Amino acid sequence: MDRKIKVVQYGTGKMSIYTMRYVYEKGAEIVGAVDTNPNVIGKDIGEIMGTENKGIKVVSVQDAEKMLKETKPDIAIITTMSLFKDIEESLILCANLGINAITTCEEAFYPMNSNPLATKKVDELAKQNGCTITGSGYQDIYWGQLISSIAGSTHKISKIKGSSSYNVEDYGIALAQAHGAGLTLEEFDKQVASVDRISNEERQEMINKGEYLPSYMWNVNGWLCDKLGLTVKSQTQKTIPQTHTEDIESSTLNMIVKAGDSTGMSAVVTTETEEGITIESECIGKVYSKEDFDKNEWTIIGEPETTLVINKPATVELTCASIVNRIPDVINSKAGYVPTEEMGELNFRIKPLNEYVK
Repeated sequence: MDRKIKVVQYGTGKMSIYTMRYVYEKGAEIVGAVDTNPNVIGKDIGEIMGTENKGIKVVSVQDAEKMLKETKPDIAIITTMSLFKDIEESLILCANLGINAITTCEEAFYPMNSNPLATKKVDELAKQNGCTITGSGYQDIYWGQLISSIAGSTHKISKIKGSSSYNVEDYGIALAQAHGAGLTLEEFDKQVASVDRISNEERQEMINKGEYLPSYMWNVNGWLCDKLGLTVKSQTQKTIPQTHTEDIESSTLNMIVKAGDSTGMSAVVTTETEEGITIESECIGKVYSKEDFDKNEWTIIGEPETTLVINKPATVELTCASIVNRIPDVINSKAGYVPTEEMGELNFRIKPLNEYVK
């Protein structure tokens, strides 16, 4: 491509501060921005980024379609919610207009195993209008590509076991609430844990209807199975509340999480495959105490056994860099809803992004 890639930022919260800066620093440009927050609508994105004004003002969701038609972006970066159903409207808008889109929505990493109905709808629209929709972020490398790469150097595998923790404070109120942060244990059990006390048949029925609430690893396990050529036989999920012995202040929730109440949750997803390989992955998202820090640990059990440990990754920045570095892959991809496991390796971009577009 012989011009700068044109990007629209959909959602101007905490993540967008990095995605927008990275877009500019990678030689692309922001041509529009959208949000629902009345406190940021009308603001120049430079004010949000903490830089000089860029001449681009945030518009409301009601004006998003008009702005997208006027600016004709090459791609939209959607950094809003964590569940597919909550971003479906924005994805459909992009798909209808033939605009490529990449999102940090965790379920969007591999939504075909948790909300196939909505995924198919977006996929069909994207194919009709010649654009690509996908989900990426931290999981693209740290829960996906790194693990599949280690698997590539392994002779035999019996089990893949992973665990990743992150501070819900870093990602906004929607994510914190989705993790049950701030709930009493009784509320957590009723609102979060009870969802998974169902039979496999009931779960599948909910999935088919688009009513299931997957943890992040639910979709990661699906991505890994697809990447490794494994056939899923069964998949289960269990959520457990996390607590702390002292009160913890949450600026995101604007409250004090009382000692003994839920600071967040651990979700364990176990996948059994026809090939005999088990994938057991856990994500721990909570309001951190002073002693907590991000950690990513995966073990491939087999011949040989290999463990990968990454302490204190800059999860937010890594998420946003992954999104921006994926932009050329999305534009170059076939039309439809395409998971990143079909796009090849996520690579560092040293040149302006447009130079990687075919």
